[in-house]
Amino acid sequence: MALSFFVLAIFLFLGLIDLDQTSTSSASAAATAQGVEVTYGTALKLMHDKTKYRLHSHDVPYGSGSGQQSVTGFSNVDDANSYWIVRPDPDTNAKQGDTIKSGTIVRLQHMKTRKWLHSHLHASPISGNLEVSCLHLHLKQ
Repeated sequence: MALSFFVLAIFLFLGLIDLDQTSTSSASAAATAQGVEVTYGTALKLMHDKTKYRLHSHDVPYGSGSGQQSVTGFSNVDDANSYWIVRPDPDTNAKQGDTIKSGTIVRLQHMKTRKWLHSHLHASPISGNLEVSCLHLHLKQ
């Protein structure tokens, strides 16, 4: 579990947040003088700054490694499989609509399949780096 948060933190640190976001609640994104505030329940796309690829998943499992739902980078801007919902850590009292403060641990849920972004020590079949996948877990939202 800690490894998945570490991989996600590195991914976000490398400049992935694309401000092209869609809200799942009316209070999801409030503009401020510093930028955009993200709240729990916000649906967004994460984009790698250099390649412009978006974090993408669909209901196709890896053929090796974990066998879980594959996660990749995808270049198509209009892709519906690149939306992720920002959810709180299940061990907190945070709820949908609460503003997320910098440094807060969050979980990302794939919007279309409702599976959770996850990583573990399996090698990716393409790059050989750590595999990132989506996993069906019963977590409070």
